[in-house]
Amino acid sequence: MIPPIRFAFGIHLHQPVGNFDSVFAQHVEDVYRPFLERVDERDFLPITIHLSGSLLEWLEQHEQGYLDFLGRLVSDGRVELLLAGFYEPVLASLPRRDRVEQVQWMRDAILRRFGVDATGLWLTERVWEPELAADLADAGVRYALVDDRHFLVTGFERSQLHAPYLTESDGKRIALFPIDERLRYLIPFQPPADTATYLRELRAAGHRLAVLADDGEKFGGWPGTKEWVYGRGWLDQFLTTMGALVDSGEVMLTTFAEALRSVPPAGLAYLPTASYREMEGWALPPAAARRLGALERELGEERIAGPEGSLIRGAHWRNFFVKYSESNRMHKKMMALSELCRRSGDPAAARRAIGRAQCNDAYWHGVFGGLYLPHLRDGIWRQLAIAEGLLRQDEALTYELLDLDCDGSEEIWIHGDRMSALVSPARGGAIEEFTIFALETNFANVLTRRREGYHEISAPETASVGLHDESGAPSIHDLETSMRLHELPPLDAEDRVLLTERILGSDISRQAYERGDYDPAWRASGQKLGFEITPVPGAVLVIFRSSDAGRPVFEKEMRFREDGSIAVEYRWNPAMFPTDSCFAPELSWAGPLELVCTPGTEMWVHNIDTIAKSERGLEETVQGRSATP
Repeated sequence: MIPPIRFAFGIHLHQPVGNFDSVFAQHVEDVYRPFLERVDERDFLPITIHLSGSLLEWLEQHEQGYLDFLGRLVSDGRVELLLAGFYEPVLASLPRRDRVEQVQWMRDAILRRFGVDATGLWLTERVWEPELAADLADAGVRYALVDDRHFLVTGFERSQLHAPYLTESDGKRIALFPIDERLRYLIPFQPPADTATYLRELRAAGHRLAVLADDGEKFGGWPGTKEWVYGRGWLDQFLTTMGALVDSGEVMLTTFAEALRSVPPAGLAYLPTASYREMEGWALPPAAARRLGALERELGEERIAGPEGSLIRGAHWRNFFVKYSESNRMHKKMMALSELCRRSGDPAAARRAIGRAQCNDAYWHGVFGGLYLPHLRDGIWRQLAIAEGLLRQDEALTYELLDLDCDGSEEIWIHGDRMSALVSPARGGAIEEFTIFALETNFANVLTRRREGYHEISAPETASVGLHDESGAPSIHDLETSMRLHELPPLDAEDRVLLTERILGSDISRQAYERGDYDPAWRASGQKLGFEITPVPGAVLVIFRSSDAGRPVFEKEMRFREDGSIAVEYRWNPAMFPTDSCFAPELSWAGPLELVCTPGTEMWVHNIDTIAKSERGLEETVQGRSATP
């Protein structure tokens, strides 16, 4: 007789640092509670759950009943809990000591709240780098979940990926479970009978293990899934179908820990840097993303789904730091404060704030990813402000020169016990960060309007499965392919910063200026300016100068004061510019900023809007305000 195939069923539940309370509450009501109640009622157990630390903290404040319910299932051995970095960071993006600490925080929290010692790990965004194995082993991790794609890009065959593998780094070993991509797209998007057929095929082929681990939000939180999963009965049908397979001896539900004990490892595997297929495409620059899409269409869906498809790859997750300067500034500021915190004795409150600022969502953009969501970026900067404010208590206003953003040019970091500012001489003396600790706000947190790879004008394509198709619900891949624009959105020629300067000709209209559809007679950005820094009573004075052939062009004097205000004075040489032009410094800001100009002048003011894709479609978002005297 053929033994049953073990089915390890895992879900990942997460809400990012900085998200709205209403979003947390809605997901508890629409997704987390009803899913857990149904699987308990129908005894579709054991299953495996990862609960992110940011969600756990919110539940402890607002939904103790849900945690009590989950705790009973855990204590009965019917739910296995997984580790991760507590605040859901991409572990590969952190200093190694921070990685281990984040996982240990989660391990301690699970032991405190649920009384179990978790040893398996959900890998955030499935971003893998080879040296992670040693760090995870140091954190007490015995096994981690990664996509089967990580193995396929290494040359493994799909038929080999229905068992755990072993890997090591620095001689420290952990096991890896390949997550089956086909199951990720079957559940819950296709009828349950399709999953049953696939599991039977795996069993008939002699495989002993089937692995699903994916976002729990797809069971009611993604567009159309609440109606599909609950309203139209997908989950009830799925539980009935799986129950029949279990009763007939064809399928056995298992935890990952039990699977590791029962299914012998298939051997050794060394995986390259990788993430899931869509993520690697999103990390590409726009032109490269379009070329990748064209190549995939040329090869066709059948070949992309076959062995050749795994060899067609995009970029690694860290490339978001190259693609988006705003992401890089957040990340490098977090890294600098983490190092400062260690040097300062690692005070617990500052270390926790830095840990929260490591939450991954605001650092990247795709269908998921929250870089385009101002409240998520605000959430990161708020935690960085809290941490830096604690670390700089009673510090006099001062400055240091360092290459904070790792781009090869030094920045001026001005800081005291009330504020922190970053000024870039290599980019025209632009103020790229201006944080007031008491307000927990970075006023320069404005996103640049960029051309994205999906900013193409075309007729909408039809998703392969419609929202009301009887055969299934659309996956995120289906939704992404249906997103199209009818008009290109505005575009910025330069990165948005708090303060930058231009000379504008009289032929530039206000409408063209707001759309970024103009060429200035002169701009400060991109110019590496000479500068002087002078500490003066109660302030740090920075003076930038620009000249051409020995003749002065432009001078900017910035006075950063202890009280958190900035005074800026300009001098420019009219003889260097067309007679009908005007000097026009632009401020791009977020938050409650007061602007005073002396002498008074006409002011062009407009919202800075972006068009970006999300799981709900293409969305227009106000990223900040622009004011140009």
